[in-house]
Amino acid sequence: MDRKKFLFVSEDALISDIAWQVVKEGHDAKYYIGCPDDKESANGFVPKVDDWKKEVDWADIIVFDDVLGFGAKADKLRKAGKKVVGGTPYTDRLEDERSFGQDELKRHGVSIIPYQEFKNFDEAIAYVHQHPDEYVIKPSGETQNIKGMLFVGMEKDGADVIRILDAYKRVWKKNVVVQLQRKVAGVEVAVGAFFNGKKFIYPINVNFEHKKLFPGNIGPSTGEMGTSMFWSAPNRIFNQTLKKMEATLAQEGYIGYIDLNCIVNSAGIYPLEFTSRFGYPTISIQQEGISMPISEFLFKLASGDDFEFKTKKGFQIGIRIVVPPFPFSDKRMFDIYSKDAVIVFKTKNLEGVHIEDVKLENEQWMVTGSSGVSLIIVGTGLTMKQTIEQTYSRVKNILIPNMYYRTDIGERWFEDSDKLHTWGYLRES
Repeated sequence: MDRKKFLFVSEDALISDIAWQVVKEGHDAKYYIGCPDDKESANGFVPKVDDWKKEVDWADIIVFDDVLGFGAKADKLRKAGKKVVGGTPYTDRLEDERSFGQDELKRHGVSIIPYQEFKNFDEAIAYVHQHPDEYVIKPSGETQNIKGMLFVGMEKDGADVIRILDAYKRVWKKNVVVQLQRKVAGVEVAVGAFFNGKKFIYPINVNFEHKKLFPGNIGPSTGEMGTSMFWSAPNRIFNQTLKKMEATLAQEGYIGYIDLNCIVNSAGIYPLEFTSRFGYPTISIQQEGISMPISEFLFKLASGDDFEFKTKKGFQIGIRIVVPPFPFSDKRMFDIYSKDAVIVFKTKNLEGVHIEDVKLENEQWMVTGSSGVSLIIVGTGLTMKQTIEQTYSRVKNILIPNMYYRTDIGERWFEDSDKLHTWGYLRES
């Protein structure tokens, strides 16, 4: 592909790694970051701009990395004739408004888990008293991204959910939209695919997120600690969920990646939530598995090309290396323990190394931002065992003061795969 001009637009510096990959592939890039605390991310790796709107005419392709109202901007630019990877107001709502996403799935003929949404905690508490059961508490509306509010009930009569809701009521002291979803046991698995404005392009991606902070899936929920994945032809999970959205996404002209996290068991597939954008660190792991330059891939996608892309056989794993205060927001703690922490590589081998909130000064990699996410280490292999071994061997090459990471990413596969194959969900069609 000829040299192209890429403009990356971000609020929270999520797309730094892909922007860096595009630069390494020989293209021109400009990177806008809105959040003041994150503006140093990717310094020394990608050229920066202070006003992305002034660069629109310069760019051959524009990439938006999140929802956050970017869907309306991406949609407007596409309609003006620009090549854009990004959402629409509709696809933003699929992710931002949990209940809307569930209602849209139901409208498209996809089975969903029964849920109720409440405008205050008293209503939710009364509902559990009247309908005792195991529930999952999910924040919705403006509080949707507050991971600490997510709670998975364990008691059959919902007593633990009532206690948590009552505690939230005392802490929040204001009306908060909250969703109660009936708890369903099974394997948690996500299925996703790229959309070119007209149709899904194949293969699809099957991935397993690891959101809890500590090994064994315990501790506080995080944005993500690591993900394992593989590529597949359309399978039963995809055909019974995302595939049913294809005509609507085409009507919207959506261009980008869309992912649906599900619980599956012997009785059926139960979608939990949409991610109508790139996932992080998912897109960095996917980049390692796509057998073509990511710059060419993005340009073809934004151009609406109908193409089937080649991927590596086997599996990919990405492990997030973090520092304090992750997963919490505490600027004072970050400044004390992590600000400008050096990143040292025991050997100069950078295979599988992907950046998050990192900057380069005087040829030295350093942690920046305020969230505590630093690197994603990715490995690939023909078997999950080989992939795990390669990924963790690469982690051992990293030295950052106070760094931590999960040591069990990928291990769920050995049990989950047996169930998924037994139930027939991974069968290609």
